This record gives sequence, structure tokens and C-alpha cells, in this order.
Amino acid sequence: MELDHQYLQAGDVTLHLVCAGEGPLVVLCHGYPGLWYSWRHQIPVLAAAGYRVVAMDMRGYGRSSRPTGREHYSLDRTSADVLAVFDHFDAEQAVLFGHDFGANLAWYVAVHHPQRLRGVGSLCVPYDMALAGGADIRPSQLYAQVASEHFFHMHYYQREGVPEESCRGREREFLAKLFWALCADGDLLGWEAFPPDAHYVDVLAAPPSEPPWPWLSREDFEFYLAEYLCAGPELAFAGGINAYRAMDLNWELGREQAHAPVEVPALYVGGAEDPVVKLGDPGEFAHMRRLVKDLRCEKLLPGAGHFIQQESPEALNRLLLDFLENL
Repeated sequence: MELDHQYLQAGDVTLHLVCAGEGPLVVLCHGYPGLWYSWRHQIPVLAAAGYRVVAMDMRGYGRSSRPTGREHYSLDRTSADVLAVFDHFDAEQAVLFGHDFGANLAWYVAVHHPQRLRGVGSLCVPYDMALAGGADIRPSQLYAQVASEHFFHMHYYQREGVPEESCRGREREFLAKLFWALCADGDLLGWEAFPPDAHYVDVLAAPPSEPPWPWLSREDFEFYLAEYLCAGPELAFAGGINAYRAMDLNWELGREQAHAPVEVPALYVGGAEDPVVKLGDPGEFAHMRRLVKDLRCEKLLPGAGHFIQQESPEALNRLLLDFLENL
């Protein structure tokens, strides 16, 4: 299927969009480490089913602008990017699917702009998850509590300049280690053996081999690496790093509507072996069920880690299509 690459000026940033199909609008938002390319198995399937599919390079990633400073990555700004995409395609309403940081963004739009959504889907991050900003203390305080015992990446990323410098010249190593640690066969949570002041790139275990892996070809990996590096090594991981640093800003933005119900039709899908899922408390799923009033799908895919779009594409595509068809 031919993909249409477009560039949209949205306020102070330029957004790279990858589009396919015609019909009701479905927008796909990735997280970290991700790109529009993380949805490569979903785009043609959703387009063939009769939807206009738009996968975004989120600000800070790929061919989109990469502003510096955490304030540029707060949820009010990233949600404005999403709404600019809706407007660009003349869509009063759309369906929004998000993964990882994109999932947190999708939930934010569902609470703050519900009139713009026909439905919302979160991959991997339950609604109002404590580590994603749902606790009643500042995220940075929560992260510091965890890091008092051992290394914790969410605390590590609060350190200005340190994560950026630690990966300089080691981008290939870091990206390969991070992809492996987050997949079903990896061991992200092995960081408990490392002190709080360790560097993330040193904490992560080396994969047993370079790609190809069952879910990631050598060509896929090289594409990711080239896209992360296309704006220069100093900005390679700007999107992910600043998304972590913006967590306190997002918490402040959401205080007035903390623990607000989600009224729009919703879907949640995670990987049963996803370390992000395992970091949460099991009670967070019950919490999500209480607050998400029209949760039409809640599923953990067996054998899948964090990258469910790529590790279990057929199973995920069936769930997404079923959700869309029943809106």
C-alpha cells in the first residue's frame, strides 16, 4: 500500500504525518522508543478496512520538530498537535489510539477534549496509572522514592543533560538494548541490581544478538536508528527524555480533573510480558474499570512485551478493528 507523507505546521512545530486510506479518521500516536513506523503493521490493515489512517511522528521524534526544553512536551501542547491533525483533515471527531507516552496523551484528550473523539484506545498504559501521573504526589517525588532503593529510569531522566551525554556516540548500543529490554524476551526490571546513580545505557543488558529478532528485522532496526539520528546526536532522544521531564508539568495540568471519569468509548490492550504493565499495581486495572465508563475492551496479549503493535500485530489488529466496527 502506498503511504502519503505529509508535513503539517502546528503552531511552533512541524509534524510529519504518514497517511493511508479514506474514510473516518483514525490517528495513531507512538511513545518512546517509537516512531510512526511503530504502527507499520496497523496502517495498511486499518486503511484497507475503510479508515483514513494517520500515524504521527510525535514532536521530538523522527522527521517532526524537536524543540528543546521540557515545557514543549507537556500534554496541553502534544494534545494541541493531535487536534491540529484532526483539523487538518476536517474531522470534527476522530478515533485516537496511543501507545506508551502516546497512550497517556490519548487518555488526556479523552478527559479534556471528549467532544473531539468517537473513541479512544490505550496500548500498555492503564488509565490514571500512578507512575504515569495518576498518583496524588508529584511524579518526580514518586520516582525519587523508587530510586532511593535502586536505579529507576523515570528518576534518571529528570537529570538535566546527563541522559543525553551518556548516549552520545552509543546510540546504536542504547537503542538495541532498550528495544530488547522492553520486548517479551527482555529483562528491563533487572535494573534493581544497579545503584541509583548508574547510567541507563550501562544498566540495560545487551541482547543475545543483533536483529533480526522475531518481531524486528535488521532493516527495521536500521530505519529506527537512522530516524532517531536524522536531527543529529544531540537531539537523538529529545522526545523521550523530555516526555519524562514533563511529567510534573502534566501532573499540575491535570490537578483540577484528577481521577476524572472517561466517558467516550474506550479500549485498553497491553502485553502480558510488558515490564511497563508489571511496574504497575494489579489494582490499577480495577481502578481503570471504575473510571472508564464505556471500556469495551480490556485485554493483555499473551507472549507480548511492550511493543504489542510489532510483537503481536495480528491479534492487536483484530481487537482494533472490532472496536472500530462497533463504534
